[in-house]
Amino acid sequence: MGVGRRSVLVGAGAVVVTAVAVVGALGLGGGEDGPGSGGPDSGREGGTVRVTRGTLVDETEVDGTLDHGAEVPFQVRAEGTITWLPKPEKTVARGGTLLRVDERPVVLLYGDLPMYRELAVGEDADRPLRGLDVRQFESNLAALGYSGFTVDDTYSELTADAVKRWQKDLGRPRTGKVGIGDVAYVPGPIRVARTSGRVGGQATGDVLSYTSTSRVVTVEASAGDTGWAERGRQVTVELPGGRAVKGRVAEVGQDASPASQGAGSGAGAEGGDGGGAGSGSGGGAKSATVPVLIRIGDQKALGRLDSSPVTVRYVGRKRENVLTVPVAALVALAEGGHGLELADGDGSGGKKGGRFVAVETGLFANGKVEVSGSAVREGMKVRIPG
Repeated sequence: MGVGRRSVLVGAGAVVVTAVAVVGALGLGGGEDGPGSGGPDSGREGGTVRVTRGTLVDETEVDGTLDHGAEVPFQVRAEGTITWLPKPEKTVARGGTLLRVDERPVVLLYGDLPMYRELAVGEDADRPLRGLDVRQFESNLAALGYSGFTVDDTYSELTADAVKRWQKDLGRPRTGKVGIGDVAYVPGPIRVARTSGRVGGQATGDVLSYTSTSRVVTVEASAGDTGWAERGRQVTVELPGGRAVKGRVAEVGQDASPASQGAGSGAGAEGGDGGGAGSGSGGGAKSATVPVLIRIGDQKALGRLDSSPVTVRYVGRKRENVLTVPVAALVALAEGGHGLELADGDGSGGKKGGRFVAVETGLFANGKVEVSGSAVREGMKVRIPG
């Protein structure tokens, strides 16, 4: 007499339980399935697939935003009346004019140190002006094509002569001195985001803000799930229309932002059943996010796209050279674990269908699952339960 069993057919995202009687499967012994025996083939049809060898990649998708990154306010140090401002989206590079104050240009230069003092030849020749800010300025002056001096930490007479030539080209008085408000340092080329000052107003405070000239992607990642966001890690950015470009994680925020209003359960209206904004225990912490900045190396691949929602995909786990089958081919066995049902003509020398082999499961990804076991091999034909 056959031994009755119950097998659970596992599909992608759904589990279908089907009662089947299996005779002689997985070492239990027994005879062949006959008509009306209730064996695995009784009244049930399904497709067949072969066990294949390959690479499984588990990718996760998160939402992101493509734009020029965060706006940085620019504080003018010049004194006077604003007589010209750039238009939004204008790009300004080294040596370009950021704005005009009393018709004198405020020149953009590259560097990390702010302009915190006047640069000039000291009155005492034995005590010349020295410092990293001098070297930073001289490096920019040389990059703009002015020569005749040595780029070092000392502001010399030769430096002043080069400055006079530069001032002449700018249409400024040839003093050989560089005032605090004459130049502005930023890390590289900028894109004017917006202007908050106005022509005719005083050049005080944050008169404009700027962004990077390159387009970047920002992901507001869950504060509890940033393990993937390692600097330098490669990701895939899917643009509107399905086109994909490569990107790399450049920066990860250090401070988590609070959850948006109404994000947690219990943030009901005043007097309602929600019990107030704080009733969702731990809800704010769970939904807090940190910004992850992703740089796109091939800016041309973005085309003319300037601002848009995008999808970012990153690899969570990867298994190479493993045996795989569709998830739908898995059968959960009554005695525990998973198995595969051998199909007709699988070449294993077993009986015609209705025989199961036990497998160990590994990575699940993209509708497939990694399988292993002494009885499973590449090319084996197995049934997808119908």
